[in-house]
Amino acid sequence: MKVLHVNAGLENGGGLTHIVNLLKEAKNEGKDFELLTLAEGPVATAARKAGITTHVLGAGSRYDLAALKRLRTFINDGHYQIVHTHGARANLFLSLIHTKIKAAWCITVHSDPYLDFEGRGLMGKIFTKLNLRALHKADCIFAVTKHFADLLEQKAKIDPAKVHVIYNGIFFHDDSEIPAKYDDQVYFNIVNVARTEKVKGQELLLKAIKKLDDSHVRLHIAGDGSQLENLKALTRQLELSPQVTFHGFMTQKQLRNLYRRMNLAVLTSYSESFPLVLLEASDNQLPILSTAIGDIKMMIPDQEHGFIAKIGDVDSIAAEIKRAVNMDPAALKAVALREKKYVAANFSVEKQLASIQKVYDKLAKH
Repeated sequence: MKVLHVNAGLENGGGLTHIVNLLKEAKNEGKDFELLTLAEGPVATAARKAGITTHVLGAGSRYDLAALKRLRTFINDGHYQIVHTHGARANLFLSLIHTKIKAAWCITVHSDPYLDFEGRGLMGKIFTKLNLRALHKADCIFAVTKHFADLLEQKAKIDPAKVHVIYNGIFFHDDSEIPAKYDDQVYFNIVNVARTEKVKGQELLLKAIKKLDDSHVRLHIAGDGSQLENLKALTRQLELSPQVTFHGFMTQKQLRNLYRRMNLAVLTSYSESFPLVLLEASDNQLPILSTAIGDIKMMIPDQEHGFIAKIGDVDSIAAEIKRAVNMDPAALKAVALREKKYVAANFSVEKQLASIQKVYDKLAKH
């Protein structure tokens, strides 16, 4: 089966990891999967580095409709049986040519389509409508959480028969492959790996650290974005500068090294899908704490496996962090090891690909 995955190409976060991991696993299994990005960028670069067959369409912008003919020709001449898009821009391009291609069309919904363009005024409303229209036209949709599937079926009124819940996965490492931890007896180190955008809720995390009033707690924020300077200003306002380090964007190699010094990974988002960053932290033997976003209880089933705080609730976030800080180190490590064993058994990229392949096979028979 010949499959083409399509993405705008400018993603530099969980979406990039999702696409590259999936295609890398397909390559490992000898499947004929390829990637096409609409423009040169981080996705194509990461895919090439992973040895994935990668093409770039060369679309100049979201409005480069001249690229549609090239896209249609590329798909039909390539004899692909499945085209699988990721992201609103790729969805839009396929929606405009889907009746002129021979391949079946799938979409992965990585985030809430009603929030993707929030705060962008009239153009944001137009892009939201265009993306929802594309979702209706696709032959199948993969939702990365049940919450998103329910949203698509109940609010967007998409045929439930087209919607499939398939959770994200990552490549897990044997514990022997994980670098030894540094034993910091002085500080309790917390890491937050996320874009510095409002939806990620880092201002809640800073306020929770202030509420803890514990000088031995140190917070490390790894990520950049539109709110970075505002968060730095809030840190100064809260008089937390000695306790908070902003690392900016970090590569996977840099993150793995940072994880060696951390005691807890925290995500305080208002909205998420199924966060890969928490799976990656767990793979590195870190206990994880998240707000109750999406299907997080599938990832953290109970208090024996991690920590869950209320969304948007500083007091709840502070209380969960305090619970982790006050836990006996051996008990906290046991939480991390239980969680890794659980997520590795349930959310590997191998399982993710197998579930997607089953849907592909059904589509190819029609």
